[in-house]
Amino acid sequence: MTLSTLSGEMFIGFDRVQGSGDTFRAVNPATNEELEPEFALGGDAEVEEAVRLATEAFDTFRETTPEDRAAFLEAIADNIEALGDELISRGAAESGLAEARLTNERGRTTTQLRLFAEVLREGSYSGVRIDPALPGRTPPRPDIRLRKIALGPVAVFGSSNFPLAFSNAGGDTASALAAGCPVVVKVHNAHPGTALLVSSAVTKAVRDAGLPAGVYSSLLGSGRSVGTALVAHPGIKAVGFTGSRSGGLALVAVAAKRPEPIPVYAEMSSTNPVFVLESSLPGQVAEGFFGSLTLGSGQFCTNPGLIFVPEGAAGDQFVATLVGLVSSSVGQTMLTAGICQSYVDGASRLAAIDGVTSIAEGSSGPGENAPAAQVFSVSADRFAEERALQDEIFGAASLIVRYSDLDHLINAAEGLEGQLTAAIHCADTDVDAAHKLLVILERKVGRILFNGWPTGVEVTHAMVHGGPSPATSDSRSTSVGTLAIERFQRPVSYQNVPSAILPVELQDSNPWNQVRRIDGRIEGL
Repeated sequence: MTLSTLSGEMFIGFDRVQGSGDTFRAVNPATNEELEPEFALGGDAEVEEAVRLATEAFDTFRETTPEDRAAFLEAIADNIEALGDELISRGAAESGLAEARLTNERGRTTTQLRLFAEVLREGSYSGVRIDPALPGRTPPRPDIRLRKIALGPVAVFGSSNFPLAFSNAGGDTASALAAGCPVVVKVHNAHPGTALLVSSAVTKAVRDAGLPAGVYSSLLGSGRSVGTALVAHPGIKAVGFTGSRSGGLALVAVAAKRPEPIPVYAEMSSTNPVFVLESSLPGQVAEGFFGSLTLGSGQFCTNPGLIFVPEGAAGDQFVATLVGLVSSSVGQTMLTAGICQSYVDGASRLAAIDGVTSIAEGSSGPGENAPAAQVFSVSADRFAEERALQDEIFGAASLIVRYSDLDHLINAAEGLEGQLTAAIHCADTDVDAAHKLLVILERKVGRILFNGWPTGVEVTHAMVHGGPSPATSDSRSTSVGTLAIERFQRPVSYQNVPSAILPVELQDSNPWNQVRRIDGRIEGL
């Protein structure tokens, strides 16, 4: 598929299907111009067909070899790259994001796919554990072996802020496919053309690999007509979501009310607090904070929306530098008109809270939906009193919380909601104070940084992009990094199963099972 052939059809298995619902067009947020072509929304019929195909494909797909799935993921990555400049141009038109940003995001998307291919070839994802039989024990111990298997068809929701890396072939899709789960994507309606171009790349890889059509489908529709219907469908066994707190919690509620409740892995909201100890000032802390705050118009999941700064001369200097940077800044185009309006409304609500002072505001950018960056200030005592001061504002706005001493700061940290990240800025001489904060933040966040900024999430084995509620709906998982595959697996034990019918991962001849032996137990990598 190319832009010249891009139609308003969705992918249900191998078929390009015209939706049965209302029509709409994508909008360029920089100009508010509607884009061609016209897309048609799906509904119950499209959901039913996509899930039927996914259910039929499940047993075949989950029993493919790790090598076959690895090659499949690599083929998806190759196909996405083969879309070339057309994908980047369409993504920029639908999102307002710079082409350079989208080029980098495409690289992250294909890197994720290829990293999960490496995971499959390495083998530890299967979680093999073997307790050999001990016939001489009284009573005899049976042979017990464990592996992790795929959960079943997964519904993935495309996100607004990452048209590639958190959408149709993004991290949720890559990890679910790696686990052996067919995927049904609910396209984000802000960038349907981008999504369907990527879908063409995935569908080609499915067909070329000789896999069942239901391994992948991509549906257009509203959150209610398609999104809710997907989560409620008995054929769906897990959900991956990146978006608003209200949207994520709504899906969690739908999943919980099913006769068979299913896990919803929702990454929802985070203010990503930064704790500045006086030993790190003046330094370049204000410059670094400003860059992280305004990156991507503040539309990353990890932009810092809270920063704790000491009272006194050093903190005052930080604030003065930041005020100068923000005041001279120019707003960037946001993803949609709705997101822009939500940002403006959120900043207005924050400014109206008693005790909050607006200390800096930049200029609006040229064109549409490019609001000014804003910074506010409040005392740590007032922050502790008012829960609404922790609400996320999705965009380039942040609240400075001024504290008097370490006890003051510790008290503020204890009152924080769950977060994706937290950062501590300090000198080596402040390790005792930093450790006191660290112990608290381990309970509050998924990733703790020292002397750095939360934007820029590496796709690695050790990365955690998750955290306690309301950052996510399940703090035991991550949506970035190779650990993400475990969201879409469950353990199964096999007791005294004849070797001829044991899954290949559990057979004695498998080299993964020869790693180490402790007290008669064999553990996989």
